[in-house]
Amino acid sequence: MITSYKREPKIDNNYDAIVIGSGMGSLTCAALLSKEGKKVLVLERHYVAGGFTHVFKRKGYEWDVGIHYIGEVQNEYSPIRKMFDYISNNKLQWEDMGDVYDKIIIGNKTFDFVKGVENFRSKLKSYFPKDSIAIDKYIELVFKANKAMKKFYLEKTLPNFLSSIFGFFLRKPYLKYTSKTTYEVLNSITKNKELIKVLTAQYGDYGLPPKLSSFAMHASVVKHYFKGGSFPIGGSSQIVKTIDPVIESSGGQIIVRAEVKKVIIDKNKAVGVELVDGKKIFSKIIISGVGIFNTYNKLIDQDISIRYGFNNKLKLLKPSVAHGCLYVGLKGDAKSLKLPKNNLWIYQDKLDHDESVEIYLKNQSNDFPLVYISFPSAKDPTWNERYPGRSTIDIITLLPYESFEKWEGSSWKKRDKAYEDIKDKISKRLLEHLFDHLPNLRNKIDYYELSSPLTTKHFVNYQKGELYGIDHSPQRFKQKFLRPKTPINGLYLTGQDIVSAGVGGALFSGLITSASITGINFMKKIYQ
Repeated sequence: MITSYKREPKIDNNYDAIVIGSGMGSLTCAALLSKEGKKVLVLERHYVAGGFTHVFKRKGYEWDVGIHYIGEVQNEYSPIRKMFDYISNNKLQWEDMGDVYDKIIIGNKTFDFVKGVENFRSKLKSYFPKDSIAIDKYIELVFKANKAMKKFYLEKTLPNFLSSIFGFFLRKPYLKYTSKTTYEVLNSITKNKELIKVLTAQYGDYGLPPKLSSFAMHASVVKHYFKGGSFPIGGSSQIVKTIDPVIESSGGQIIVRAEVKKVIIDKNKAVGVELVDGKKIFSKIIISGVGIFNTYNKLIDQDISIRYGFNNKLKLLKPSVAHGCLYVGLKGDAKSLKLPKNNLWIYQDKLDHDESVEIYLKNQSNDFPLVYISFPSAKDPTWNERYPGRSTIDIITLLPYESFEKWEGSSWKKRDKAYEDIKDKISKRLLEHLFDHLPNLRNKIDYYELSSPLTTKHFVNYQKGELYGIDHSPQRFKQKFLRPKTPINGLYLTGQDIVSAGVGGALFSGLITSASITGINFMKKIYQ
């Protein structure tokens, strides 16, 4: 049972491993180690565990803050499904979103992304019959990039001496795809700007438009959804609920409201953690899942960080995009309100993605570069049992952190009227996008609340309110230091910063971190 530090739970002096943060990477790592009999302590500063997989409740509604859909889990033999089954003891269940998982809306045109590779291929060719060869080449490149990816991440689990011998050969095939931008690759196979715009319409799933993002990241997301999208039955809170008993089965526990002040390092060895109240807890294995910037800038003494050159290495990286999410509550069930299961991706007609972002960042009164709308209450078959006569919608867009920086240091829910006025103005603009496509909802809104980048910073502790950790640019994939094992003995990293964006990336980060610690081939074990 997850407990609060304020309730003074029993905490041992020593654990086999201590995990800082309770996001998807942290939970995966903790569960895998627990299944090997290790007693693992997970410490979370927030009052709810789960990172971007947690939910919050307000005014009789519930919203998932980070999970909107997951790919590849309907195939019970896929690696991601096998991993979820393993770390939840087969308790986590999934609901298929149907044949269409994403609707791409550009001006007055709509393009359906349908599940099944051949269905996807055929549907694209029906929209762009003159670009058949380019579409085939695109799908081929997506698969080739993902095939090369496996050895790239395998290299991250190797001990340093093996990495120095074999690392280059394992990394090289994938670097061919990571080193080019998404636009570079697509522009090399087609000059049809509308086709490029449609193919890159999911860029919000990794945060960078085509001319800035690495093609490898794009390819990873696209393949992830080729077989459709799914949603956790019972909501995303089921992820931590089903993993917690696995951690407890080996004597471990998850404790919330337990903020770590620093990692205790003695003679180049991580030996424990110190909480903000001064309490010290010890272990020979410390795993940080709170992001590369937080780990090296906040949890480690600066003299140690400087000694290992972490400060200079972090200068080579940028935080990913900040965002705002409008959480909407409606009276009425999904059926009566005619809410779809599929997501909507809404874009301006004339500009490409990069131009739209550039113009918007110069002046946020310009049109949003993208608006993403998700209907979680329509995706979850248990929703009506839990919240009869109610529905929810999430509306997400790009919100630069700099627009809210003047309120830095103010307290959540206690910021001034100017801040609330800006949020309300943005909220009403986002609602108009919703009404443009679902006009029947105009008089059905019961409640809405906008999270800003400051909200994300408050709850998830990312310094710029970023959604995906560090940018998934070509530069990011060149950094060899983004690996589980740090130069400090006993200190490991997990989370999307060492793999890639999203829940799937974080899930696999937990696997490679656990493999680095134990030397176990967990994927082989999971498939036994």
